[in-house]
Amino acid sequence: MKRFLAVILGSVLLLQGICTASVTVYAEESAEEESVGEESADEGSGEENAEENISGESEEEGAQEENTAAVEISAPSAILMEASTGTVIYEKDADTARPPASVTKVMTLLLIFDALENGTISLEDEVTTSEYAASMGGSQVFLEAGEVQTVDTLIKCISVASANDACVAMAEYICGNEEEFVRRMNERAAELGMNHTSFVNCNGLDADGHVTSARDIALMSRELITKYPQIHDYCMIWMEDITHTTEKGTSEFGLTNTNKLVRQYEYATGLKTGSTGEAKFCVSATAEKNGVELIAVIMAAENSKDRFGDAVKLLNYGFGKCQIYTDNDMEAIPPVKVEGGVEEEVGAEYAEQFTWLDITGANLNQMEKTVEMKEGIRAPLKKGDVIGQAVYTLDGTEKGRVDIIASGDVEKAGFIDCLLEAAEGLRL
Repeated sequence: MKRFLAVILGSVLLLQGICTASVTVYAEESAEEESVGEESADEGSGEENAEENISGESEEEGAQEENTAAVEISAPSAILMEASTGTVIYEKDADTARPPASVTKVMTLLLIFDALENGTISLEDEVTTSEYAASMGGSQVFLEAGEVQTVDTLIKCISVASANDACVAMAEYICGNEEEFVRRMNERAAELGMNHTSFVNCNGLDADGHVTSARDIALMSRELITKYPQIHDYCMIWMEDITHTTEKGTSEFGLTNTNKLVRQYEYATGLKTGSTGEAKFCVSATAEKNGVELIAVIMAAENSKDRFGDAVKLLNYGFGKCQIYTDNDMEAIPPVKVEGGVEEEVGAEYAEQFTWLDITGANLNQMEKTVEMKEGIRAPLKKGDVIGQAVYTLDGTEKGRVDIIASGDVEKAGFIDCLLEAAEGLRL
């Protein structure tokens, strides 16, 4: 009898092992089916046609639960930053250097808008495509050598269609060659404190040593959207046609935005996607709700759906936690007495508007402001010199300060000025 029971028990264990092995094999096969294959293009055509069901409302239903617990992000690197203050709300392995794919183009666009700002180029300028620019692989708008497009059109090609050829054409137009443009990209990155970044090209095609981090992407994204908010006019275009005019004639080419959040997430404002075999799937997603603007960066997601899903999860988490206090009642400050000057007083003004980010759920209506002016302000004074501060406190805790500055110059009184002042006093 014991031998019979042992045989039965052994058979059961054997069957259990076979079933377990079958389940494991099935899971591995399913994972392989969902894995990302290497793409020669930065944004593959399969992604352009994908319509993931990403909606702000459905994700927002779980936002309150996420506010009380850590956010579950599947991608290995991610960060969530509030744009106006640069406050980091969430991060996951944010400083590991990884290939960024076409998210590189955030820096390319930043340098383009810098050139527009300083007058080096204009939107109406015509750019001729070189043989080298036309030879770019990956995502492109198929510019031909000798083809002419305006700066405005090329910005659309970069922002909407992630066009590698348009990036190189603009790099050559601004700096003469891509190498010099890339040098400036790295220089600008250093200025922004992007300590884990090394750019090798201007479009993000896989190349040895071409890396950045989630935090660095957030930093350059913040610089772009806060300094040049007009970028949103470009990266929020869903579909638009451009016209190719070459020796072969004229033809229309349709641009379709690689960032599906533009269409599927109601608070989206941009910004840039990227995917290659080495980088996998990346995005710098910007969104705004109730005056709060957020930047969610996802790097090395396994597929496009996970990339956008993680981004939406972060954005909804941030909107559930963040509220911005802005001092909209920055009343005029009375003139301030100046000692030893040709004038007895100087005008005063705030250096900037005060804003403060709260992620604790505090009652911002209780924010208090006190003005503290320096004592014994003496000439000479230059416009912009700090002569006081506005101090903001909430529940007895200081939250920030804004400088109060002189609104004009006051020269130091000379000997003759003192005599004239004394004579004026005698007459009185």
